[in-house]
Amino acid sequence: MAALSIKRMEVLKSLAVEAPTKIVMLVIDGLGGLPDKDGMTELERAVTPNLDKMALEGETGLLEMVDVGLTPGSGPGHLALFGYDPLEFPVGRGILEALGTGATVSKGDVCARGNFATWGQRDVIVDRRAGRIETEKSRELVRRLSEAITEIEGVKINYYPGMEHRFSLVFSGEGLCDCVSDADPQREGSPMKWAEAISPEGAKMAYIANKFIQEARKVLRDEPKANGCLLRGFSGVPDIPHLSELYKIKPLALAAYPMYKGLASLVGMDVLDDIEGSPAKLIEELQARWDAYDFFYVHVKHTDSRGEDGDVAGKVKVIEEVDKVIPSLMELSPDVLVVTGDHSTPAKMKGHSWHPSPIALLSSYVRPDGSSNFGERACARGSLGIIPAWKLMGLLLAHGRRLKKFGA
Repeated sequence: MAALSIKRMEVLKSLAVEAPTKIVMLVIDGLGGLPDKDGMTELERAVTPNLDKMALEGETGLLEMVDVGLTPGSGPGHLALFGYDPLEFPVGRGILEALGTGATVSKGDVCARGNFATWGQRDVIVDRRAGRIETEKSRELVRRLSEAITEIEGVKINYYPGMEHRFSLVFSGEGLCDCVSDADPQREGSPMKWAEAISPEGAKMAYIANKFIQEARKVLRDEPKANGCLLRGFSGVPDIPHLSELYKIKPLALAAYPMYKGLASLVGMDVLDDIEGSPAKLIEELQARWDAYDFFYVHVKHTDSRGEDGDVAGKVKVIEEVDKVIPSLMELSPDVLVVTGDHSTPAKMKGHSWHPSPIALLSSYVRPDGSSNFGERACARGSLGIIPAWKLMGLLLAHGRRLKKFGA
């Protein structure tokens, strides 16, 4: 599979041509769900006349983000959407978060994504997100840590605040390796799981990470919610080709959260700073820059957040907010419009899942399959079938008339 994906990327690169067409990829994070007690998913329950119309007039299907049965993180899910097989291009979440917060990262550095968390007695993690504390409070805590802990045994630590409970760290020093497991139990009510070296080269980094968390606990011990932190996604600087080099496109990312900005930056997209993440504001930013770019990645975050919180009504509301901006997007007459997710986040599971993500594709060259609505079960009957997400980019380029014929 990996060899096939690299070969396909090389073929697409050889066939790609410049064209005056515009492609919009609208990613509704964690879009897919599971039926509730009434037999409906969050997407099926949402009132979405505009997305339903798009599904009726376009082609629909499901995207397998990584492989059958594998639950993707947001990083692998997005890489697949951009045409990179996530099994061939593994990228840690730490580097994505760090780049998205404006970090400077050099070869040999190791990045980690931090979560402020609520620690209980005997190092039991009560809340992995510290109640999703306010961003301003989080920034204050990052400042306190940065003043108290500047380095550990010769390893320098740089801090980058994120949104809500999130922050990033960049560790710089000799002999560091990102081959370290997460310092995170991954579930609440469980004892802390400390970082461990995955290979002998990771021993120093694991020690530094655990020592940092212990020192941070001392600094934060009087905080009612964020009295500690977790670290995960240890990663260095990967070697990954840029979208513009591969596909002759000029891409722009419209995303509010640091990790998604970092991911877009990693694959060579231009990234806007300090934009609001509401669907309406994102489309306003897109409209203002319509003439300057030809590929637009638009990211809506809070469907995923509400799914992780188990908030069915909240996730439905965000989906309906997205639906309301579709007419404004359509007024721009994109040559290709695709709406999908980077993974499923069923409120029933309060986390990511392995279920394929619904997709609707609209262009002048579709074969409408007459899907009754934009929902998981309707899309499962669509003409696209279930396709690997890393093949989507080729389909978008084809619909945008950006690929030459293959072969004689």
